[in-house]
Amino acid sequence: MRRAAPLLPAFVSLLLLTACGSVSGGPTVARTSVTVPPVDGVRITSKTVFSGRLPPCPDDYSAPLPTDGPEISATYEVANEETEAFTYTILFYFLAETGEFVDGRYETVHSVGPGATVRGTVRLGVPDPEECPVTRVRVAEVTRVPAAEAPPAPGECPPSGLRLTVDDGTSATGLHVRGLRLENCGTRDYALDGYPLLEPLDKDRSLVEGVQILHGSGGVSTSAPGFDEPARPLVLKPGESAISGLMWRSAAGRVTYVRVRAQRGADPVTLTLHLDLGTTGKLAVRAWTRPPK
Repeated sequence: MRRAAPLLPAFVSLLLLTACGSVSGGPTVARTSVTVPPVDGVRITSKTVFSGRLPPCPDDYSAPLPTDGPEISATYEVANEETEAFTYTILFYFLAETGEFVDGRYETVHSVGPGATVRGTVRLGVPDPEECPVTRVRVAEVTRVPAAEAPPAPGECPPSGLRLTVDDGTSATGLHVRGLRLENCGTRDYALDGYPLLEPLDKDRSLVEGVQILHGSGGVSTSAPGFDEPARPLVLKPGESAISGLMWRSAAGRVTYVRVRAQRGADPVTLTLHLDLGTTGKLAVRAWTRPPK
């Protein structure tokens, strides 16, 4: 399906053709170097996208595109000029020649040390013949949290022995729900009782005042399965997990991050969530409980 988005500014780019083909004929996929300033320390260095004689898109787009060439992708670098390590979450937009949004990809770059530069590749994959041909790649958004508070990389167990992660959640008619999972990936039992402790933070990771943290649904929704179950003590043996959740309704304003502690005294984990709460909004949290069998 074709996804529409507002027109976005064009990149300034220099075409460096590779062995992928010539632009003198029909559409082809070629590697392109990019000379665009970095966005919050993230810079695209090259892209592999369509070039050559392209059909109009989207209104008159009907010409078939080759699907047996290189995959659509972009190489990038992340430069950390701060004095501590950060974990970066980067949103890349893949765009048509008109600026129309074709697709997006998130990339997480873990633990970029102070003064370090890390390189990577974001991949869209083999071109979809039903989509507008991608000719541009853009850094749409960059968020970062201190590496010591970042969610663990897949398969990684933090020194605390507790792995806290968040799922993609659900959204419907302005109601948003995100699930939290706490896994005991260590070697000792972990006693847990109550609700996660939450701190809403703005884009500069400063505390957002006025947000109400509610235990249970708190009137945010009258149909929130599990949110009003009372807290009960749990003991997580190694390999066991507990689940919780966050719930809110959209409003003006934005909370970019939420710092979460499993309970008082636990190590914090800062999640990038983009909660549209407003400074007088409500954020409901569910008590820790065992996942359904």
